Amino acid sequence: MVEKKTFKTDKAAVTGVYVSGQGAVDPVTNEICLGTIEEEAAMAMENLRIVLEEAGSCLENVLTLTVYLCDIYEYGRFNEVYKQYFEKNLPARTCIQAGNLPFGARVEITATAYL
Repeated sequence: MVEKKTFKTDKAAVTGVYVSGQGAVDPVTNEICLGTIEEEAAMAMENLRIVLEEAGSCLENVLTLTVYLCDIYEYGRFNEVYKQYFEKNLPARTCIQAGNLPFGARVEITATAYL
């Protein structure tokens, strides 16, 4: 696997973390854990938090999120979970309905954060 690294020059600096789709996957067993939108959203957010912290960042540093929902009518229920993780300085967010998500999941989240 190719490793991406932060680099600096006299003309520019790149110090960001790009997190690919996080969903309801148990971080210990690496198995999908399907459930209610609230359960899956909480696990996806926890996985996002773990990845960011491992990369040297945190949820407070998230600039943008893209949220994919299988059912857009679950947006309100997803949003209740989301608000537990982002209380102030909310990142820019796009939320769309996806036709199908991998493994029958209800939600998947991608993010961009700074270090």
